[in-house]
Amino acid sequence: MTLYMERFDAIIIGAGPAGMMTAIRAAERERKILLIERNSALGKKLLISGKGRCNLTNACDIGAFLGKFSESGDFLRNSFARFFNTDLISFFKDACLKVKTERGGRVFPESDASGDILDALKIKLKNKNVRVLSGERVREIIVKDKKIQGVLTYSNRHFLAERVAIATGGLSYPETGSTGDGYNMAETLGHRIMPLRPALAPVFIKERFIRDWQGISLRNVSLTLFAGKKKIDERFGEMLFTHFGISGPVVLDISAAVHDALGLKNDVKISINFKPALDHKKLDARLLREFNENPGKCIKNIFKNLLPQGIIKRFLEYCGVDGDKNVSQVTAKERKALINGLFDLRLTVKAVAPVKDGIVTRGGVNTKEINPMTMESRLVKGLFFAGEVIDIDAKTGGYNMQAAFSTGWVCGNNI
Repeated sequence: MTLYMERFDAIIIGAGPAGMMTAIRAAERERKILLIERNSALGKKLLISGKGRCNLTNACDIGAFLGKFSESGDFLRNSFARFFNTDLISFFKDACLKVKTERGGRVFPESDASGDILDALKIKLKNKNVRVLSGERVREIIVKDKKIQGVLTYSNRHFLAERVAIATGGLSYPETGSTGDGYNMAETLGHRIMPLRPALAPVFIKERFIRDWQGISLRNVSLTLFAGKKKIDERFGEMLFTHFGISGPVVLDISAAVHDALGLKNDVKISINFKPALDHKKLDARLLREFNENPGKCIKNIFKNLLPQGIIKRFLEYCGVDGDKNVSQVTAKERKALINGLFDLRLTVKAVAPVKDGIVTRGGVNTKEINPMTMESRLVKGLFFAGEVIDIDAKTGGYNMQAAFSTGWVCGNNI
């Protein structure tokens, strides 16, 4: 037995970036909106995004932006045409929030505090008279004759609306409330859910020696992914060694390809190129110069000019070169091994972190079943989608967050 019924023009399920933007935009159109969030507080995942700084968007042009997405790029073209990075920045400036652009075009709040982003969104929700119901979980979306009727919560509260948006996020960081509720609702209503896999996730490595490199970060390195002898992918940027393997932006970007490669082959390796700006000839000349200028030094001391101190010991062991050996005693064969190690240090992939530990989820509601012009379901009249619950994912750099806000804006503009 339901406790009571209340009618709204539209109901949005999930108060992350996509859900809040949907509610705000819909309320701007003078719609009576109910925003339901299962957590006791709004935007829990937003608060931890970008290591607590919230990488809002990226300043690159729309062509480059779309290129950062997987197969979902074309689906998002209309959303970005309607509400893009400059619109998002203006949206927050209107809320008196200043932003800054950093290396790689990444846009952050000037305060470096994701809480300021959330506060701005909450103020807009309040100013637009959006009814916010937190600590309430939707159990079912009510449909009759393929038309939306409303929602029923686990506390048996029945809210009526002819339009409902699912903006519940993915499966990553389930402690923030992303436990797959939206996928279950969509599937129950006939939608196809594309396979759910980790994206932007750390990678586990078999070699134990890299545990000694835990906490060491590298900039301007190149990673190449191999499945057997076949080169699968290549990325350039920053990485971090962890107690279990590797992480950091360049690793996160290549992790989806790593996951797919593991599904096809057992022999999957990642090659680290520590010196991608050099070629073999230039690096060989540099080594010879270092040796000639420091004839009394041992090889491990020479390598302080080439690698972080904490890497040198295990790196030389990997290359099969005695670090205590005087540079005057290094053979041409050993020098070649050192060069090969700097250009191509191979690590064996054990696994990609599970989807719950990824930054975003790959997979979700099939984009073919959603109208990209409106975000409305092609299967159920009055059902809409926004954000990560849709099968959209991109590389690191603010692209996924912009997709959440853009699809939310389009959804709110039509719901």
